[in-house]
Amino acid sequence: MDRYARWNALLEMLTDSGRVSVEGAAERLAVSQATIRRDFDQLAQQQMITRTRGGAVANGVSYDLPLRYKSAKHSAEKQRIGAAAAALVSPGTVVGLNGGTTSTEVARALAVRPDLNTSAEGAQLTVVTNALNIANELLVRSRMKVVVAGGVVRPKSFELVGPLGGALLREVTLDVALLGVDAVDPQLGAAAHHEGEAAMNSLMVARAKRVVVIADSSKLGGHAFARICPVDRMETLVTDSGAAPEVVAAFRAADVQVVCA
Repeated sequence: MDRYARWNALLEMLTDSGRVSVEGAAERLAVSQATIRRDFDQLAQQQMITRTRGGAVANGVSYDLPLRYKSAKHSAEKQRIGAAAAALVSPGTVVGLNGGTTSTEVARALAVRPDLNTSAEGAQLTVVTNALNIANELLVRSRMKVVVAGGVVRPKSFELVGPLGGALLREVTLDVALLGVDAVDPQLGAAAHHEGEAAMNSLMVARAKRVVVIADSSKLGGHAFARICPVDRMETLVTDSGAAPEVVAAFRAADVQVVCA
């Protein structure tokens, strides 16, 4: 287990229990107590946790982990979701794509589709994104047209938020918005932890003909602070095969097409 995967595991433990001891963490991760102490010290320096005698306690920030620490969580499911969501995209269309680990997998899947990587007239894909890492993924791996919304960077997600990006989004039309979310509920709709990200995502929804929400099964039925869109604005939900059948049924009852990858 590399350092980032170990840090992710430690932060998840703290999210679940609020407090973790050095001894308990070392036993669960099968590493030395000295390694856990160093990990706790480094996470505390980044203000991710608070060190205590013999362990650590969670800070509120642990519930909204930086992107680089989220990548190991549900990675196989996110790759399948990314491929399934990318399969919904047709050549020559304009796609809105926000930030996050699942959206990053969508971008990677789009980048390797040969029918989308062409400069032929009428076939080139245009991607509008407010995430710097996703723009970079597409620029170095594809021949697509990439449009980046402006704004202020959120270091946790690499997303640009604020009125500068909103001004651009209000002037474009999207064929489809592919949106990674922090939570999606069949009654409450899609939501994000951060209000700035939710506002940018809502603008993408407003400018899109179709809205596809991409979320692994751990986010289904969950709640987050700021709503992105109501469920009746969602055309499709792409999730993984671990989704509970009753939750899938609730989305379908709300006239949302559900794709389980």
